[in-house]
Amino acid sequence: MADPLSHWEDDVEALPRETIVDVLESRLREDILAGRHPAGTYLPPERTLADGYGVTRTTLKHAFGRLTQAGLLETRHGVGTRVRDYLRLGGADLLPMLVRHSSDWIGEIFEVRCSIGALIAERAAARATDRQRGELRKLLTAVGDAADPDAVQLADLEVHRALARATGNRVYVLLTNTLFNAYLPVRAALRRPFTDAQVAHDRLEPVVEAVAAGDEAGARRAAEQYLSTTERIMLEDLA
Repeated sequence: MADPLSHWEDDVEALPRETIVDVLESRLREDILAGRHPAGTYLPPERTLADGYGVTRTTLKHAFGRLTQAGLLETRHGVGTRVRDYLRLGGADLLPMLVRHSSDWIGEIFEVRCSIGALIAERAAARATDRQRGELRKLLTAVGDAADPDAVQLADLEVHRALARATGNRVYVLLTNTLFNAYLPVRAALRRPFTDAQVAHDRLEPVVEAVAAGDEAGARRAAEQYLSTTERIMLEDLA
Protein backbone atom coordinates (compact mmCIF):
# COMPACT_ATOMS: atom_id res chain seq x y z
CA MET A 1 0.00 0.00 0.00
CA ALA A 2 1.38 3.39 -0.90
CA ASP A 3 2.44 5.62 1.94
CA PRO A 4 -0.25 8.35 2.19
CA LEU A 5 2.38 10.82 3.35
CA SER A 6 4.75 10.25 0.44
CA HIS A 7 3.06 12.77 -1.85
CA TRP A 8 2.97 15.34 0.98
CA GLU A 9 6.67 14.77 1.66
CA ASP A 10 7.45 15.26 -2.03
CA ASP A 11 5.60 18.57 -1.93
CA VAL A 12 7.52 19.67 1.16
CA GLU A 13 10.81 18.84 -0.51
CA ALA A 14 9.77 20.98 -3.49
CA LEU A 15 9.31 24.12 -1.38
CA PRO A 16 12.06 26.74 -1.78
CA ARG A 17 14.55 26.74 1.06
CA GLU A 18 16.54 29.56 2.55
CA THR A 19 20.08 29.50 1.20
CA ILE A 20 23.27 30.70 2.85
CA VAL A 21 23.13 33.73 0.55
CA ASP A 22 19.61 34.49 1.85
CA VAL A 23 20.82 34.26 5.44
CA LEU A 24 23.88 36.41 4.80
CA GLU A 25 21.89 39.00 2.87
CA SER A 26 19.45 39.25 5.79
CA ARG A 27 22.24 39.61 8.37
CA LEU A 28 24.09 42.23 6.34
CA ARG A 29 20.87 44.15 5.72
CA GLU A 30 20.02 44.17 9.42
CA ASP A 31 23.55 45.24 10.34
CA ILE A 32 23.34 48.13 7.84
CA LEU A 33 19.88 49.29 8.90
CA ALA A 34 20.80 49.00 12.58
CA GLY A 35 23.80 51.27 11.97
CA ARG A 36 26.49 48.69 12.65
CA HIS A 37 27.78 49.55 9.17
CA PRO A 38 26.98 53.31 9.03
CA ALA A 39 25.88 55.05 5.86
CA GLY A 40 28.78 56.47 3.88
CA THR A 41 31.38 54.13 5.35
CA TYR A 42 33.25 51.39 3.51
CA LEU A 43 32.77 47.79 4.57
CA PRO A 44 35.83 45.84 5.72
CA PRO A 45 37.80 44.02 2.99
CA GLU A 46 35.91 41.10 1.48
CA ARG A 47 38.18 38.44 2.97
CA THR A 48 37.87 39.95 6.44
CA LEU A 49 34.09 40.28 6.16
CA ALA A 50 33.67 36.76 4.75
CA ASP A 51 35.71 35.30 7.60
CA GLY A 52 33.72 37.32 10.12
CA TYR A 53 30.41 35.96 8.85
CA GLY A 54 31.81 32.47 8.30
CA VAL A 55 31.10 32.35 4.56
CA THR A 56 33.05 32.19 1.32
CA ARG A 57 33.89 35.28 -0.68
CA THR A 58 31.67 33.96 -3.48
CA THR A 59 28.70 33.88 -1.11
CA LEU A 60 29.58 37.36 0.08
CA LYS A 61 29.68 38.68 -3.49
CA HIS A 62 26.22 37.25 -4.19
CA ALA A 63 24.83 38.94 -1.07
CA PHE A 64 26.58 42.19 -2.04
CA GLY A 65 24.92 42.01 -5.45
CA ARG A 66 21.46 41.73 -3.92
CA LEU A 67 22.04 44.57 -1.47
CA THR A 68 23.45 46.74 -4.24
CA GLN A 69 20.32 46.10 -6.28
CA ALA A 70 18.23 46.94 -3.20
CA GLY A 71 19.98 50.30 -2.92
CA LEU A 72 21.91 49.71 0.30
CA LEU A 73 25.42 49.20 -1.10
CA GLU A 74 27.54 50.59 -3.90
CA THR A 75 30.80 49.10 -5.14
CA ARG A 76 33.66 51.18 -6.46
CA HIS A 77 36.16 49.09 -8.36
CA GLY A 78 39.60 49.31 -6.87
CA VAL A 79 38.24 51.13 -3.80
CA GLY A 80 35.75 48.87 -2.04
CA THR A 81 32.09 48.50 -1.13
CA ARG A 82 30.42 51.40 0.61
CA VAL A 83 27.14 51.61 2.53
CA ARG A 84 24.85 53.88 0.52
CA ASP A 85 23.21 56.84 2.24
CA TYR A 86 19.74 55.49 1.51
CA LEU A 87 17.92 58.27 3.37
CA ARG A 88 19.56 60.86 1.13
CA LEU A 89 19.70 58.91 -2.13
CA GLY A 90 17.13 56.13 -1.83
CA GLY A 91 13.55 55.95 -3.06
CA ALA A 92 10.20 54.77 -1.72
CA ASP A 93 10.92 51.29 -3.09
CA LEU A 94 13.07 50.78 0.04
CA LEU A 95 10.07 51.14 2.37
CA PRO A 96 8.99 47.46 2.52
CA MET A 97 12.52 46.48 3.54
CA LEU A 98 12.65 49.25 6.14
CA VAL A 99 9.28 48.23 7.59
CA ARG A 100 10.49 44.64 7.94
CA HIS A 101 13.46 45.99 9.87
CA SER A 102 11.43 48.27 12.14
CA SER A 103 7.69 48.89 12.48
CA ASP A 104 8.54 52.44 13.60
CA TRP A 105 8.30 53.36 9.92
CA ILE A 106 4.56 52.59 9.86
CA GLY A 107 3.55 55.80 11.64
CA GLU A 108 5.47 57.88 9.12
CA ILE A 109 3.99 55.93 6.22
CA PHE A 110 0.47 56.51 7.56
CA GLU A 111 1.14 60.25 7.89
CA VAL A 112 1.95 60.36 4.18
CA ARG A 113 -0.96 58.01 3.41
CA CYS A 114 -3.38 60.42 5.08
CA SER A 115 -2.19 63.55 3.27
CA ILE A 116 -1.84 61.87 -0.13
CA GLY A 117 -5.12 60.00 0.24
CA ALA A 118 -7.05 63.18 1.00
CA LEU A 119 -5.52 64.93 -2.01
CA ILE A 120 -6.32 61.96 -4.26
CA ALA A 121 -9.97 62.00 -3.17
CA GLU A 122 -10.21 65.72 -3.86
CA ARG A 123 -8.65 65.36 -7.32
CA ALA A 124 -10.84 62.35 -8.09
CA ALA A 125 -13.97 64.34 -7.24
CA ALA A 126 -12.88 67.02 -9.71
CA ARG A 127 -11.84 64.70 -12.54
CA ALA A 128 -13.63 61.35 -12.37
CA THR A 129 -15.57 60.28 -15.44
CA ASP A 130 -19.04 58.72 -15.29
CA ARG A 131 -17.50 55.32 -15.95
CA GLN A 132 -15.04 55.78 -13.08
CA ARG A 133 -17.81 56.87 -10.72
CA GLY A 134 -19.69 53.70 -11.60
CA GLU A 135 -16.57 51.62 -11.05
CA LEU A 136 -16.05 53.18 -7.61
CA ARG A 137 -19.58 52.32 -6.52
CA LYS A 138 -19.17 48.76 -7.80
CA LEU A 139 -15.88 48.33 -5.93
CA LEU A 140 -17.42 49.80 -2.78
CA THR A 141 -20.19 47.18 -2.95
CA ALA A 142 -17.49 44.50 -3.16
CA VAL A 143 -16.09 45.72 0.18
CA GLY A 144 -19.41 45.04 1.89
CA ASP A 145 -19.76 41.67 0.15
CA ALA A 146 -16.26 40.42 0.98
CA ALA A 147 -16.18 37.13 2.87
CA ASP A 148 -13.41 37.63 5.44
CA PRO A 149 -11.14 40.37 6.84
CA ASP A 150 -8.37 39.67 4.36
CA ALA A 151 -10.79 39.91 1.43
CA VAL A 152 -12.32 43.09 2.89
CA GLN A 153 -8.89 44.67 3.22
CA LEU A 154 -7.98 43.83 -0.37
CA ALA A 155 -11.37 45.04 -1.67
CA ASP A 156 -10.87 48.29 0.24
CA LEU A 157 -7.47 48.68 -1.42
CA GLU A 158 -9.05 48.33 -4.86
CA VAL A 159 -11.31 51.29 -4.07
CA HIS A 160 -8.23 53.39 -3.29
CA ARG A 161 -6.53 52.26 -6.49
CA ALA A 162 -9.65 53.30 -8.41
CA LEU A 163 -9.69 56.68 -6.65
CA ALA A 164 -6.10 57.20 -7.72
CA ARG A 165 -6.94 56.26 -11.32
CA ALA A 166 -9.87 58.69 -11.27
CA THR A 167 -7.46 61.59 -10.71
CA GLY A 168 -6.16 61.09 -14.24
CA ASN A 169 -2.63 61.33 -12.83
CA ARG A 170 -0.58 58.14 -13.07
CA VAL A 171 1.84 59.31 -10.39
CA TYR A 172 -0.98 59.14 -7.83
CA VAL A 173 -1.59 55.54 -8.94
CA LEU A 174 2.06 54.65 -8.41
CA LEU A 175 2.12 56.42 -5.04
CA THR A 176 -0.93 54.44 -3.93
CA ASN A 177 0.78 51.20 -4.94
CA THR A 178 3.99 52.26 -3.19
CA LEU A 179 2.25 53.09 0.08
CA PHE A 180 0.38 49.79 0.06
CA ASN A 181 3.55 47.84 -0.70
CA ALA A 182 5.29 49.70 2.11
CA TYR A 183 3.12 48.21 4.82
CA LEU A 184 2.57 44.89 3.04
CA PRO A 185 5.12 43.14 5.34
CA VAL A 186 2.86 43.81 8.35
CA ARG A 187 -0.53 43.77 6.61
CA ALA A 188 -1.71 40.77 8.63
CA ALA A 189 -1.40 42.88 11.80
CA LEU A 190 -3.49 45.71 10.32
CA ARG A 191 -6.76 43.89 9.66
CA ARG A 192 -8.98 45.14 12.51
CA PRO A 193 -10.63 47.95 10.52
CA PHE A 194 -11.73 45.23 8.08
CA THR A 195 -13.09 42.57 10.44
CA ASP A 196 -16.70 43.63 9.75
CA ALA A 197 -17.37 43.99 6.04
CA GLN A 198 -20.45 46.19 6.48
CA VAL A 199 -18.69 48.55 8.89
CA ALA A 200 -15.76 48.82 6.48
CA HIS A 201 -18.17 49.57 3.65
CA ASP A 202 -20.03 52.23 5.63
CA ARG A 203 -16.79 53.86 6.73
CA LEU A 204 -15.59 54.22 3.13
CA GLU A 205 -18.95 55.08 1.55
CA PRO A 206 -18.84 58.87 2.28
CA VAL A 207 -15.58 59.13 0.32
CA VAL A 208 -17.01 57.38 -2.72
CA GLU A 209 -20.29 59.30 -2.60
CA ALA A 210 -18.53 62.67 -2.34
CA VAL A 211 -16.31 61.78 -5.30
CA ALA A 212 -19.31 60.58 -7.30
CA ALA A 213 -21.10 63.86 -6.52
CA GLY A 214 -18.11 65.92 -7.65
CA ASP A 215 -17.84 67.46 -4.17
CA GLU A 216 -14.11 68.19 -3.93
CA ALA A 217 -14.09 69.66 -0.41
CA GLY A 218 -16.45 66.94 0.84
CA ALA A 219 -14.31 64.21 -0.68
CA ARG A 220 -11.22 65.59 0.99
CA ARG A 221 -12.94 65.79 4.39
CA ALA A 222 -14.40 62.31 4.06
CA ALA A 223 -11.03 60.85 3.06
CA GLU A 224 -9.27 62.57 5.96
CA GLN A 225 -11.88 61.15 8.34
CA TYR A 226 -11.64 57.67 6.86
CA LEU A 227 -7.84 57.62 6.81
CA SER A 228 -7.38 59.03 10.31
CA THR A 229 -9.90 56.57 11.77
CA THR A 230 -8.39 53.50 10.14
CA GLU A 231 -4.87 54.72 10.99
CA ARG A 232 -5.77 55.02 14.68
CA ILE A 233 -7.23 51.52 14.77
CA MET A 234 -4.27 49.94 12.95
CA LEU A 235 -1.64 51.73 15.05
CA GLU A 236 -3.41 50.62 18.23
CA ASP A 237 -3.12 47.03 17.07
CA LEU A 238 0.56 47.41 16.21
CA ALA A 239 1.25 48.96 19.61
